[in-house]
Amino acid sequence: MMKDTTEIPGFTSRVVEGERGAIFVYEGGDGFPVLLLHGFPETNLMWREIAPLLAGEYKVIAADLPGYGRSNCPDERLRDAMSKREIATTLVEAMRSAGHDRFAIVGHDRGGRVAYRAALDHPACVSHVAVLDVVPTFDVWDRADARLALAFWPFSLLAQPSPLPERLIFSAPDAVVDNALGEWGTPRDVFPDWVRETYVAALSDPGHIHAICEEYRAAASIDRENDAADLGAGRRINCPLLALWSESGALASWYDDAGGPLALWRRWAVDVQGRPMTGGHFFPEEHPAITAGVITDFLKSRMS
Repeated sequence: MMKDTTEIPGFTSRVVEGERGAIFVYEGGDGFPVLLLHGFPETNLMWREIAPLLAGEYKVIAADLPGYGRSNCPDERLRDAMSKREIATTLVEAMRSAGHDRFAIVGHDRGGRVAYRAALDHPACVSHVAVLDVVPTFDVWDRADARLALAFWPFSLLAQPSPLPERLIFSAPDAVVDNALGEWGTPRDVFPDWVRETYVAALSDPGHIHAICEEYRAAASIDRENDAADLGAGRRINCPLLALWSESGALASWYDDAGGPLALWRRWAVDVQGRPMTGGHFFPEEHPAITAGVITDFLKSRMS
């Protein structure tokens, strides 16, 4: 039986209306605002245990990414609507609509890619950025090999031309969710049945499926181009950046020749710290208290 998912304990849900579409969020706590962004194939419910821990000291906003969950799908008439640049701008405008002109961002997986793009493109708005189990999109593709294609198949499969990936996901959203939750290093029992069912439901709407595939197509094209242009121009993230990654996952070993994840991020940001985390790809859900503690320490140490 699917649980009522309208609330994270102590939080309220609402839709933030903006010129670029509506963003569904959970809000709770009081203090400096912190925006939490999820990854694939999840929704903002991935923060269900971390958000209340952060809310003791911060105003926490856990958002469904545009095109995901219960947020609106972007207007396809907007060029590159699901690029990280456009998604980041949509979320920055939504935060302004909610009364937050400056805030921190914590992003896992796809949300991490949106988070660092927001920090690059909107430096006046982003005070801190934390990126969880990702390296920059440019570096992912620049160093891609058979390991990426086999271990993290969404990068290549979902970037294929429409309608192939859309039809595949629509035909078996439960198989997509079960593969991700069960094969990316985190024990399956970390995810309650009601959470799994919510993630499957979020992957069952044709419009959202198409938007998600467009986001992966953007990662393989315009996002790479935007990253390459920024890297070539020497643009860097000036706010503090925290990088966390699974100690048993891909990032812990795939990028040793480049000096590891921190070395990669130091090409993109001037103030970088980070560490590996116990657990698999979904370590925020596997070890929420530890993850919340590391994020809180980072925010506190860099508040001015």
